[in-house]
Amino acid sequence: MKRLFRDLAYMAVGAALLWLLLPERFAVNVPIALLGWGNAPPSGEAIQDRLRLPAGFSIRLYASGLPGARILRVTATGDLLVSLPGSGRIILLERDTNGDGLPDGRRDLLTGLNRPHGMDFYDGWLYVAETHAVGRIRFDAGTRGVSGEYDHIVTALPSGGAHWSRSVRFGPDGWMYVSVGSSCNACEERDPRRAAILRFRPDGSAGEIYATGLRNTVGFDWRAGTNELYGVDMGRDFLGDDFPPCELNRIERGKFYGWPYANADNIPDPDLGESNKAKINDSVAPVHEFGAHSSPLGISFLRGDKLPPAYQGAALVVLHGSWNRTEKQGYELVSLHFGGTIAERKFVTGFEIDGDVIGRPVAVVQGPDGTLFISDDFTGSVYSVVYGATGSAGRDR
Repeated sequence: MKRLFRDLAYMAVGAALLWLLLPERFAVNVPIALLGWGNAPPSGEAIQDRLRLPAGFSIRLYASGLPGARILRVTATGDLLVSLPGSGRIILLERDTNGDGLPDGRRDLLTGLNRPHGMDFYDGWLYVAETHAVGRIRFDAGTRGVSGEYDHIVTALPSGGAHWSRSVRFGPDGWMYVSVGSSCNACEERDPRRAAILRFRPDGSAGEIYATGLRNTVGFDWRAGTNELYGVDMGRDFLGDDFPPCELNRIERGKFYGWPYANADNIPDPDLGESNKAKINDSVAPVHEFGAHSSPLGISFLRGDKLPPAYQGAALVVLHGSWNRTEKQGYELVSLHFGGTIAERKFVTGFEIDGDVIGRPVAVVQGPDGTLFISDDFTGSVYSVVYGATGSAGRDR
């Protein structure tokens, strides 16, 4: 026991010296609620005073009391599913039918899962990505119920390490895509399924590694009209406030996207790049860059004609927010507009102002009526964003 305390003391002293010598590289600037305090949802006044959106959009608190709320999925009848990894649950929020801007009810849909995160629907099944496996169960959107056994169709996914979350989505091709983040900040993985996107048949068979070199692509989606797959990825830590940037990648089968040998536009990594130049030459650079350490977690392409023309076909990206940076960055949503180049614009800002954080957005989904739902794992909340309504909280930018 004495040796353990001595080793911990040495580690603490070493970390302090590193911070003193290289404060920017080893900065830890994290919202305090991550350590267990101060995670109440913001008041209506705070939302009104701080959150800014483009003209015509308004935001309000839709649901709270959802600790660690992460991924969202809208059912065929407009209900909202929310994954709560910390408590092993999937929650169903009943759609708002009385017009008060709040869900009509809530219930546990699934419980006892192993850090459930990603979700998707396909052919009458609800699929859930747990940290070690992908399971599915029959789901009836009309009755809001599940039936039969919950069955793990993909097992023994690599688990543990730094990036525990698993995402699952079905592509236009009918295949099931599963993302698995790296186990570390920057290292050469022993398991080739880490830092990758995997692909399976809907029953979990015919698994393959679809794309590699993706450090932690939590969010991915297909662009409407083109069926191109895009994913957001987080750059590595401990290289300073402004490097490397986080990424948007256009993901194709069999391609390698650089991690851990290259950062940003195929710039060799200072730790692993010099001896792996051939791999860097074979890697695909990102198609767009976000601010360093802003931690993009979610991406959703907007569909339909319920939103203004400028946003039809655009993508919303959720920037969860930095921790390895002397000044916080992220904590917002941006929109991406595709043309000859990709233009990035602010969409929801104000979750962080001058270092004060009232929310860390995670994911965004669009309902059938055009309503946007945003999860926040910092306060355990879900927000709704509507266009053209009056009387809701939030102010134009």
